[in-house]
Amino acid sequence: MTGLRISVAMAVFNGERFLRAQLESIVAQSRHPDELVICDDLSSDDSGKIVHECSSHTTIPIRYVVNERNLGSTRNFEKTIGLCNGPIVALADQDDVWYPKKLDCIEKALQKSPETVGVFSDADLIDEMSRPMEARLWRSMGFNSAEQSQFASGDGLGVLIKHPVVTGATLAFRRECFDRIAPLPADEIHDKWISFLLTAYGRLEAIHEPLMQYRQHGKQQIGPGPLNLRERMGIAKSRGSDFYRHEVKQFRQLFDRLERRREHFPHAERALRELERKIVHLEHRATLGRTRVSRIPYVLGEMLNGHYWRYSGGWKSVAKDLMMAR
Repeated sequence: MTGLRISVAMAVFNGERFLRAQLESIVAQSRHPDELVICDDLSSDDSGKIVHECSSHTTIPIRYVVNERNLGSTRNFEKTIGLCNGPIVALADQDDVWYPKKLDCIEKALQKSPETVGVFSDADLIDEMSRPMEARLWRSMGFNSAEQSQFASGDGLGVLIKHPVVTGATLAFRRECFDRIAPLPADEIHDKWISFLLTAYGRLEAIHEPLMQYRQHGKQQIGPGPLNLRERMGIAKSRGSDFYRHEVKQFRQLFDRLERRREHFPHAERALRELERKIVHLEHRATLGRTRVSRIPYVLGEMLNGHYWRYSGGWKSVAKDLMMAR
């Protein structure tokens, strides 16, 4: 079977601390990328110098572009993807480390079926000193075996309508899809937006094997999920009405985009129905009363229609909405 041309899209901003290790892991792939496109969001450190040093020691074409103004992470990724020439684009953060077989596994997964429009994988977690954390990315995000089976059956949309499980650093997709997905909202995280719209376009496949080391450190924009009960409880307590209103805004943006371009997305009708119900569920959670007694009718209603299990965390979300009130 003919190989696919793969572009790697990397967004960089003041990444000198970990950038060299990431670049070395990309050029050391057993299946070399056909190009590496890097957009630098006006770094003030030695990121550019590190890229140029790497370029001089590899035959892989590296295109390095410095933005005229700071675009922010999401718009920088959008620009980088737009500059890629390959029919497959693999996203890369500046602070991780890829295992040598990552691109080979991505290529093989996408070659299996033209219906597969994108793939993402699990990852091993490491700390800022590159020490293993004895944990994996999917587990930290609550992406359990039942949801993994749901993805395997082709229902990625049913998982992503409940919560995000796709980390951009592990994601690769067909370039043609991105032309329908762009532009990306500057105030949203690119991987959540891209992954959901990919499931409205075609099949998004989950690769169970960890294909990289995902670094956890204090300066990253978005890290892995909570690793213990204390962290999970802290996040739950912080998610009040403002959080749910912001979620409503995000999902309304997705709904509006799909509604305007529904003819380009084969699964748009189902996605729109699910988005509409998700928004209603979030609005219920955003407007819960302050006292436990006042919340009971709303919580009971969302329990009876199954929305806590379809659009939130099931019994955990029920308990949170009831117990974290006066």
